[in-house]
Amino acid sequence: MNVRVPVPGKREQTKVANREAIIAAARKVFAELGFGATTVRDIIRATDLASGTFYNYFKSKEEVFEALQDESALRIRPRLRAERVRARNIEEFIAGTFETFFDYVAQDRADFHVARKNTDILRVRMASQQVIAGFEELREDIKVAVDSGLLPRLDPDFLTAAMVGVAFEIGEMMLARDPVDPKAAAEFATSLFLNGLRPRP
Repeated sequence: MNVRVPVPGKREQTKVANREAIIAAARKVFAELGFGATTVRDIIRATDLASGTFYNYFKSKEEVFEALQDESALRIRPRLRAERVRARNIEEFIAGTFETFFDYVAQDRADFHVARKNTDILRVRMASQQVIAGFEELREDIKVAVDSGLLPRLDPDFLTAAMVGVAFEIGEMMLARDPVDPKAAAEFATSLFLNGLRPRP
């Protein structure tokens, strides 16, 4: 039996295209001007849309930025969770998380650069619904790993904060280097968490 998949009408296709055009323009303008200096007018000028069209989709530049971050988070969250779920020991849990994140940052560097351009953006980024959901997934996976004995008894909230902070800061440093080396970044972060500052045996 053939199931017919409904094809979006022209109006729906236009709405999707307009929203994507606004997000693409915002990504470019945020990268060029920084979040603080960017205005809604700057974003609209970077599209072929009428000025009023923007407000049919977003109320402010903050909303566009959150949409950018939500899209990015939705792309990486399933991959991060899959790595943590398949981990059989503490090394695989920590290394898998960092390797997956840094590989993604290297591939998605435009959005990551925008997210880290200044402190205003950092504040908005943390308010993104999907980013916060990703942090919560990490916390839940850590809690499950602690309860199952995969990780030692520790505070899931503190470990979540530590892994997120290290991931974002090292990710930014990684992108500032030439060549970009996600493997080296992941190895450093993993060693830091597993061995502290003690030299490797």
